[in-house]
Formats: sequence, C-alpha cells, structure tokens
Amino acid sequence: MRNFTIIKIIVFFIFSFSAKLCAQIVISKPSLGFTQACASPSFNTYNVTFTFSPVSGLGSSNQFIIELSDETGVFTSPTVIYTSIQGQVSTSPATLTFSFPTNVASEFYKLRIKSTAPVATSTSSNTFAAYYKIQDTPFSINNLISTGVYCSGGSYLLTIDNPGGPSNDSPLQYASLTYNWYRETSSTTSVFVASGETLSVNQSGTYFVETNYGTCTSNSYSNRVTVSDSSSISTSEINSSLGNPYCSSDGNTILSTINGESYQWFKDGNAIEGATNQMYETNEPGNYFVNINLGNCSTNASINLENSGFRSSIDIPQFNTITEGETLLATITTDAINPIFEWYLNNSLLTGVTSNNYEASETGNYKVIISQTTGCIASTEFNFSIREPFPDVPNIPNLISPNGDGINDTWVIPQEYVNGSDAEVTIFTSQGKIILQTNNYQNNWPENQINFNQVNPVYYYIIKTSNSQTKKGSITVVK
Repeated sequence: MRNFTIIKIIVFFIFSFSAKLCAQIVISKPSLGFTQACASPSFNTYNVTFTFSPVSGLGSSNQFIIELSDETGVFTSPTVIYTSIQGQVSTSPATLTFSFPTNVASEFYKLRIKSTAPVATSTSSNTFAAYYKIQDTPFSINNLISTGVYCSGGSYLLTIDNPGGPSNDSPLQYASLTYNWYRETSSTTSVFVASGETLSVNQSGTYFVETNYGTCTSNSYSNRVTVSDSSSISTSEINSSLGNPYCSSDGNTILSTINGESYQWFKDGNAIEGATNQMYETNEPGNYFVNINLGNCSTNASINLENSGFRSSIDIPQFNTITEGETLLATITTDAINPIFEWYLNNSLLTGVTSNNYEASETGNYKVIISQTTGCIASTEFNFSIREPFPDVPNIPNLISPNGDGINDTWVIPQEYVNGSDAEVTIFTSQGKIILQTNNYQNNWPENQINFNQVNPVYYYIIKTSNSQTKKGSITVVK
C-alpha cells in the first residue's frame, strides 16, 4: 500500500512538470507597422505584429497586452495601451490594432508584448517617435501684429496669444504642449533659438514659434514677427480683432498694438481719455493712432479703421473741374458682395443710375453710396464735387467783400495755388488762430458768414508751394 502511494506521488509530479513545460511560450520582438506615430484627434490607429510559440502553449483565458515605455524607452513604469479579449488571439503571427495616449511626446518610445496565460514578455521593439497633435492649426503671437520694437540695449517679449477662440486655437489651452522658437535666416530657412511659451528678443530679425511635435510634420505654427531695434524703425502696427474693414453689426472690434510699458490712444488727432492700455475697444471708424512708451525709447502705430465690412475706392479726386460740354467719368471699385450703388447730385438721388460708374456732365456736389447686401449688411460713401475751372486771376487779392452780391464774395487766388497744385494755404486771425489750412484750396473762403465785431477785420495768409516757395500777406474783409 505504501509503495502504491509513493508511485502515485511520483506520477503526479511528472504530470505537473510536463504541464508546466507545455505552459511556457516565447513571444518575438514586436514588428511595428509604422516608422513614427503622429497621432491626432482625426487619426490614431496603429498596428503591431508579433509571433509566439508554441501556439499550443497558449491558455484559453490568455490576454495579450501592449505596453508603452516612458519617453526615454525604459519600462520601469510602463503604460498599458491595449489589452485583448480573453482567448481572442489564438494564432501566430498576430497583429494588434491600438491607439496612443494623448500625452505622448518623445522621439524614444518602445513597445513590448505580454501574455497572461501563460505569463510571458517579449523583448522591446525598435525605438520610434510618437506625438499626439492635440492642436494642429496655425495660431497667433504678438496679437497678430507683424512687427515688434525694442530700445537699443533692451529686448522685446514675444508671447503666444491666449485665450483661444473661434479665430485663434491657442495651443496654450493644452497643458501638455511645448514650443520651439526660430529666427528666419532666409525666405526658406531658419535656425532654432529657444524653447518655451515666450521669447525675449534682443537681436533684430523675423521670428516665429512652432508647437514641438518633434520629427512629425505639423500645421501648428505661428505668424511671423519682425523685431527691430528702435534706432532703425520708428513706427509699428495696430491690429483689429475683427479685421479692417470690419462689420459693425458684429459688435466692437479690439485694436491692439505691440508690447510696451505705457500707451496713449488717439482718434482723428484727439487723445482718447482713459485709453492707456495695450488694447482699445471701439465700434467707430476713424484714424486711430497710439503712442507706445518702450521704457528708454518710444514708437507709435496707426490704422485707418473702416467698419463697412468691405473695401471700396473711387478713381477721381475729391475736387474736379469741367468746362461747358465736357463730362467726368467716376468709377467705383469694390469687393462688396452683391453691391448696390446709389448716386446723388446736390443730395438728390439720380434715379436709374445703379451701376458702379457715372458720367457726370453737371457741376455740383456728388455722392455715391455703396451697400453690401449679403453677409455684413453695411454701407460706405464717397463725396466729390465738380466745378467750372477756377478763374485765372493774375495776383493774390488782399480785399474781399462777402456780402452775397456775387462779386468778390470769396478770396480767389491764382490757379497755381488752388486745387491740384499741392500748395498749402493757411489763413489765420490777427490773434494767430488758424481758421483754414488745406492743400486743396477751392477759392471758397469764407464759406460761412464772418462776424464783424470790428470794422473791416484783417486776416493773414501763408501759401507754401510744392517747390518750397512761400507767399505771405493780409486779407481785409469789408461789407
């Protein structure tokens, strides 16, 4: 009986040892179905192929697992990126399809394959680059302003614009991303400068930044900014957040300028009270100007802001002359969508005139209104006048009598100083107050009635011609 028991024990151990031998498998080195992984929200599907032997050694409950190394290729704390269903993979070779985590960003990853029944681990795969391009569209820096200025001996700070929005998918919204800055060396080449979210520039040049996706190609890059020493440039730019022209029905646009220490904004030559920040919000068209204090120096920037949502131009000057029997053709060029044209003479609508041009044969004050009827519903207008040729008087008069009798009512000067001559005409009072200053004098002063607080008031004029000649004198006004 005792011998029988011993035999049973020996047989049990033999069967156990044989089962253990059968439960061992060897997994080959994984073969990657890619050379680098440039994943994104729109594509993140990759394959890996391996063999295992013997196939008969695989347990019915086995699961194959794909492990991803850390960014240096080490498996001390691997990441499981795929686990198969129990018993799903039972033939060799096997191909598994998987996706990468959204935080991968390195050139030195590796994969390995593990089994659970029996437990086995392959050697690691070849090294490969893997990046998840969570942001893969162009973005803006420097408020989309293409210039920057720094004082001699100083620097200028370039920053990635944030927060993001419909027109700017700022990569700063994604905490896992890093950035590389470059300086252009030619129209097609550049050199690496530094890494980081900002760049302090103290060398003139054109700079840009790219999201760091390593060897993966990407569309995540910024606009170019040309940074200059203040000694070589005195002006910068103003950017309108809604473009220029912008659509006034879309709300306010934000004007922004380059980085500085302090600012003062102006509109149409007048300082805007309280407008002392880098940005100014407005819904009014006009000529905007900003003084920028850079610390040890200053610069300025300007923009002619339009709020029609489209651009237009007219091919004639504001003031024109025709003789009897002559005509003047005015033509509008515009990028307005489905435009409508309305022409006016002395504020009366010219019925039936609806094209982008009009041939005028009468003197008077003209106006054309261009309206965009699709998209941004907006209008803009141009004004121009047509007069008979100015009389060619021989001398500059020093006496006028604006009494409405049609004789000597305005100050009429020789043709060499009026509209088209580019001569600057300035008229001022005896106290030195300027009441008229123009480079297109129309022989029309005074347009308004003069208040005779004194008998025969005297005014003074200065005429500066385009060739730097100067004429000075007085004008006595009598009733």
